[in-house]
Amino acid sequence: MAHDEAVDKPYPEHRQADVVLSDGGTVHIRPIRPEDADGIVALHSRFSDRTRYLRYFSPYPRIPPRDLKRFTEVDHAGREALVAVLGSDLIAVGRYEQLSEPDTAEVAFVVEDAHQGRGIASVMLEHLAEAAREEGITRFVAEILPQNGAMIRVFTDAGYDVDRSFADGVVHLTFDTRETPQVLEVLHDRERRTEARSIRRLMNPSAVAVIGVSRTDGGMGRAVFDNIREAGFTGQLHPVNPSAPEIDGVPSFASVRDIPGQVDLAVIAVPAASVQAVVEDCAARQVAGLVILTSGFAETGEEGARAQARLVEMARINGMRVIGPNCFGLANTDPAVSLNATLAPHVPGRGRVGFFTQSGALGIALLAEVDRRGLGISTFASAGNRADVSGNDLLQYWRDDPATDVVMMYLETFGNPRKFTRVARGLARRKPVVVLKSRGVTPGLTGGPGERGLQALYRASGVIRAEALGEMFNIGQLLAYQPLPTGRRTAVIGNSAVLVALATDACEANRLEVPLDWRVDVGPNVTPDELRDALRSAVAATGIDAVLVVFVPALAVPESAYADVLREVGADARIPVIASFLAANGMPERLRRVDPEQAAIARGSVPSYATPEAAARTLGKVATYAEWRSTPAGLLPSLADVDPGRARTIVGRTLDKHPEGVDLEDNEAAELLAAYGVTVWPSHRVVGADAVVAAASELGYPVAVKAADETLRHRADLGTVRLDVDSPRDARAAYHGIAAASGNPNPTVLVQRMARGGVVCVAEVVQDTAFGPVVGFGLGGIATELIGDRAWRAAPLTDRDAADLLREPLASPMLFGYRGARPVDAAACEDLLLRVGALADELPALRALTLNPVLASPEGITVLHATVRIERPAAPRLDEGARRLR
Repeated sequence: MAHDEAVDKPYPEHRQADVVLSDGGTVHIRPIRPEDADGIVALHSRFSDRTRYLRYFSPYPRIPPRDLKRFTEVDHAGREALVAVLGSDLIAVGRYEQLSEPDTAEVAFVVEDAHQGRGIASVMLEHLAEAAREEGITRFVAEILPQNGAMIRVFTDAGYDVDRSFADGVVHLTFDTRETPQVLEVLHDRERRTEARSIRRLMNPSAVAVIGVSRTDGGMGRAVFDNIREAGFTGQLHPVNPSAPEIDGVPSFASVRDIPGQVDLAVIAVPAASVQAVVEDCAARQVAGLVILTSGFAETGEEGARAQARLVEMARINGMRVIGPNCFGLANTDPAVSLNATLAPHVPGRGRVGFFTQSGALGIALLAEVDRRGLGISTFASAGNRADVSGNDLLQYWRDDPATDVVMMYLETFGNPRKFTRVARGLARRKPVVVLKSRGVTPGLTGGPGERGLQALYRASGVIRAEALGEMFNIGQLLAYQPLPTGRRTAVIGNSAVLVALATDACEANRLEVPLDWRVDVGPNVTPDELRDALRSAVAATGIDAVLVVFVPALAVPESAYADVLREVGADARIPVIASFLAANGMPERLRRVDPEQAAIARGSVPSYATPEAAARTLGKVATYAEWRSTPAGLLPSLADVDPGRARTIVGRTLDKHPEGVDLEDNEAAELLAAYGVTVWPSHRVVGADAVVAAASELGYPVAVKAADETLRHRADLGTVRLDVDSPRDARAAYHGIAAASGNPNPTVLVQRMARGGVVCVAEVVQDTAFGPVVGFGLGGIATELIGDRAWRAAPLTDRDAADLLREPLASPMLFGYRGARPVDAAACEDLLLRVGALADELPALRALTLNPVLASPEGITVLHATVRIERPAAPRLDEGARRLR
């Protein structure tokens, strides 16, 4: 039945969230409080007559005290209300109220007229549904007047399967609010569009204020002000300095509050102690976004981190997004904008690369290297401390940005690894993503993916991982100006037999195939026309996917003539043409094509590399990406016998008993795994010969008796594993044998029914700082563990991920009929991996999992042992549930 009185339940702080709206602005969503009464009355007073009628089905000119009390005093369980806060005003309210059916509630929204059409009701519906699910409410009903088409669309466009009926002049909607794949698809699409819009507002301002501009040269504010002017910014530029009426002839203002007209972007370069007051001014002025160059925040310690959090809180609740603090700035080379709001006196010319760096210190050096190589950029951002805007936001923006063909990122940390994996994978299907990121793995029960596994994770996500700054630029220049290779068959053409041989070796070392008849030495005296013929033949050959030209200067002909040939052939080639030309690194002017309309280096320019080895390594990585992109994406299959609710109940119960976290083994772990359809072979952990006999009798002979200690179990040569025990006498003997072998008179042992034989495999989950939960698979045994023969994929797994995991380990042929053996049941193995991936994805408390051994046979699989680490998450997982910012 409906809840009529508030109950004594703690205020649900965790339901607060900052969200991005459809126009790129932000608001704060939180549960209502009794002290919001005045704000609700004020909000109601701002409604138009039409809005009141559509919400309350009557004129409802004022809120009676009884209704006001009911509106603002809820139990946050069966009755919940969320408010949207912008500045000091409440601008929207959404609420649900439980009905007589415990799993059903009625839901309704009302949004202030001035803020309708910004997507507030849609995002509040997500948060109300999430809150309701926490209370066991999974079905919403809504009653809406038929003329309120906008509100009807809020429900029908959310991805829910909505039942609609019409009675008594009212539209009745009923729908299940659980997160289905369709709901998540809608949610992620809205997230992408809103976050992209918020970055677009920052990158395309019509008016910029620089706060902290000195009258004389020097200081960050003056540097950015000068850089914006010299770049030819097409909008209005406003310096802010309370003691200067003008800066170099440009009128100055004492405060951003004094600037007439709209201010889209504020660049803040004042001392750290003054930033808070400036942000307050920007909030009062309704600035759209902030770039905070000032340091002295989270990078300095806890006090700075708290000050930084206060800045972000103030900015978001007032509709602003923040780049920084402690950042280098942003730039947009679009001639319609021409914005250089960075500390670099010069940014590279117009290009097709979107560049993100977390490090402000490297900003100038990175931009200088981009410029030196002739790479060109579309947009650039340095996020500094990433207090708000992060690399994920820029990925969302670049996905549909027509000016950007390639994304390059220098990252020091991942703020939301699961979201990075999801967003980057989606973007990489359309545009290449090159990332320079140092390895970092949170240890689980095993050592983690390792370097080879980490490379596989990047490859499976479509992200091209660069090992060094130079390699990042090498890859970027190929992707920006030449087509993707159609395969790995490469023609090597050079004017030196030694160079051709070196280049061929380098290609083969990077898994590129160089056919014998395409290892072409044109000789040191080749003419430009002969070189042109050789290149044209290679580009036209049906069996060639890329062309690598290795060239040293000829004696008789100017080198510029050869460069002209390279540029001519590379301009319209169907396959990539790259060079190691005169040891030049980048885009030499003679190898460039220029788009006169955009004043930018155009596609078809030929990238050059300092050595054949660098060229081949770059081409190999790009060919791997092209293979991934041409392979159809896998699907997340629907798994039978999966009960996430039961699993969450088990985890909650376990953490109530062990708030510090706990390791579950075998039978304890089996209960959790069973919720995902994974059966662990029953076992008993006992001490003493009598206990072994009792356990064996309960399970039924024959049994296996093993040392419980995993390290000892591997020492079969010491007698710590006894198989085919088929009598009480043998059971006692097995126990005494393990005691003697281990040197422990009273060892703990595992007693388990004998399982059918099979290939020994291992499946596991660990937490990786770049990818979140990752699933590993390999064959068991000391040898495979020693060489790290594991395949890894980020959770959740698609059907293709599971199939690849099974086949990627070096020892995987043992699963598929090696030396005449019967192949194992691959479908059963893949099904196990899919279930493990779903478990890792849907349970944030799962820190690590190991299934070892798993016996794979032609008849199926048997999981003999399982270990699970459960810990309470330090913070909510941000990449699940309703949309919210970090």
